[in-house]
Amino acid sequence: MATANISESIPFYDVFGYYEWTLTLADPRTKGWPMVDSAMPTFVCVCIYLFIVWIGPKIMRDRKPFDLTTFLVPYNLAMALLNLYICLQLFVGSTMRRYSYICEPCRQSFDSAELRIVNAVWWYYFSKVLEFSDTFFFILRKKDNQLTFLHVYHHSTMFSFWWIGVKWVPSGSTFLPAMVNSFIHVLMYTYYGLAALGPHMNKYLWWKKYLTILQLIQFTVFMILGIIAISTGCEFPLWMRYTLIAYMLSFIVLFCNFYAHAYLKG
Repeated sequence: MATANISESIPFYDVFGYYEWTLTLADPRTKGWPMVDSAMPTFVCVCIYLFIVWIGPKIMRDRKPFDLTTFLVPYNLAMALLNLYICLQLFVGSTMRRYSYICEPCRQSFDSAELRIVNAVWWYYFSKVLEFSDTFFFILRKKDNQLTFLHVYHHSTMFSFWWIGVKWVPSGSTFLPAMVNSFIHVLMYTYYGLAALGPHMNKYLWWKKYLTILQLIQFTVFMILGIIAISTGCEFPLWMRYTLIAYMLSFIVLFCNFYAHAYLKG
């Protein structure tokens, strides 16, 4: 009987109780921030996203594709500028705090430079829901060949994982993947913006495959850093390091497959 009472008092014995317990470990600096306190907004957004991915092409099947040039150019410019802002904020904040690129524990400090990093990480998380528009534009333009598993997997999981980041570890080593990926997204959305201007821009877009190479390099580097962090006992949540390694490995496999099909075959 005593054992039963202990079991009932410890939250680990049920899923909701465990989740409630993890909330007590959340970083206090992002408490009350938009979409952070509960997983529900992120979960609902991902469900809606996946539903649109499923239903959208069916709705568009017998319709003409939309010409979205007037929307695509400003959208891609805005996304490039947002990612540039995030990248610069993370670089400046981490430089001021003399962050290590190898291992930086998440200190719950309210220093102004630290809060600059936390704020940028939130914007990085929020940018992932804005990037759902990439998929919606493909659907409206009937570019169904772009709705690959890699594309959908990338968009849905990035938004989900970064909610975890901004909820529990919005600073420390979290800054580096966000900073590097934001820089690559500056280049990527610049490319998309130029491509949206029309076929006459194609002669300036020879560097598309190098974006994929850059992405593969970043995934490989972060996987290696994750392995180093585990082997050196970096003071950062261990399960997050293992998750990072597995997640980066999945991207390496998927992006290598994309690169092989897009640039090597034929």
